[in-house]
Amino acid sequence: MKSYVAPLIIALSVITGVFILGNAYKYKFKTTETISVTGLAETNFTSDQIVWTGNYSRKTMDLKSAYAQLKTDEGKIRSYLKGKGVTDAEMVFSAISIDKEFESRYDDNGRVTGSEFTGYNLKQNVTVDSKDIEKVEKISREVTELIESGIEFNSSSPSYYYTKLSELKIDLLAKASADAKQRAETIAKNSGSGLGSIKKANMGVFQITGQNSDEDYSYGGAFNTSSKNKTASITIKIEYAVD
Repeated sequence: MKSYVAPLIIALSVITGVFILGNAYKYKFKTTETISVTGLAETNFTSDQIVWTGNYSRKTMDLKSAYAQLKTDEGKIRSYLKGKGVTDAEMVFSAISIDKEFESRYDDNGRVTGSEFTGYNLKQNVTVDSKDIEKVEKISREVTELIESGIEFNSSSPSYYYTKLSELKIDLLAKASADAKQRAETIAKNSGSGLGSIKKANMGVFQITGQNSDEDYSYGGAFNTSSKNKTASITIKIEYAVD
């Protein structure tokens, strides 16, 4: 009889051990099981601020003369912009930059023998920052009127911005979070599980691109300023526990 007791005890011990380990594994697996999803949200919007910059210059052999001519040009440009409806608060004239320019001199063999002073080149920028986009767009297109008045004026393309970007970003983040939760709920339901609490969440890339453009998305986030009509998008990565 004793010969059967020892093996029986060993067998029961093994079965009990396997049962305990099995339950422990199942508990550990269940508590560490998660669902990771990425939520996305995007919206189209129109810029509400425009920034346009132009520059002009004068070059003469005499510094005082060049400065006087540039100040005359500044007065003409200021009057021109005011005539187009731009206020003093919307326009800013930069400090004047002064460059002494030289021209290299060569001998008959093409070797540099020295340099010759060719004059002072004075430059200045004017920037218009306004909420009236249509007004400034029209000015940027009609700048040839300044050139025709004798001013050497160069116009840059306008840049477009949105002053309520923070609010828009928060709204998109909420929508992206809701999208992520819906995706996670679908996965959990299809697998016969319940969705638990959030274990971890990380905001992804925030992008602003031109509407209907073929701009490439940037790893660090794109920020389009060349288009008046834009598309903003954001992603969020969320990890949920599984019940």
